[in-house]
Amino acid sequence: MKFSGKIWVLTTPEGRLVDDIDTDMIFHNRYLAETDIGKMGQYALDNLEGWEDFANRTRPGDILIAGKNFGAGSSRQQAVDCFRSLKISLLIAESFGAIYKRNAINSAFPILEAPGIGGAGFQTGDVVDVDSETGAIRSERNVLFQGLSFSKVQVDILSADGLFQYAREMEK
Repeated sequence: MKFSGKIWVLTTPEGRLVDDIDTDMIFHNRYLAETDIGKMGQYALDNLEGWEDFANRTRPGDILIAGKNFGAGSSRQQAVDCFRSLKISLLIAESFGAIYKRNAINSAFPILEAPGIGGAGFQTGDVVDVDSETGAIRSERNVLFQGLSFSKVQVDILSADGLFQYAREMEK
């Protein structure tokens, strides 16, 4: 799978990637009554200091880059679904919280691990091309970084459009 889009690099005011973004920062518990995935995007990252207006600035196809342990904390599926609602095409992080990673893969939301990407020189607004088969990430400014490729099971679940559909196909 190939992805291309404008990136949003989740950084601190000092320019470092934000680590340990938990599910409450991604989709705050005050919005849990919202069950319409189509409406969840408006709340994405609005509890993360400096990124409260992210949902108003992003566009379909954009790509998000974050630091280590993205999605730490609870098993809140809305923390994945809010990005699906915004039509974010790919989420790249140095690492993901275990439950978040599983939720994203199971719901066929593309995530890519890229340990060390914080030092690569990508900037918000860059346009990147990402090859999930190789893990290669290249910007229009010719910044190149090698992330990890998608696993076979991740590709299979993405291709099936989710874990449940994948399981149905496995029964055939």
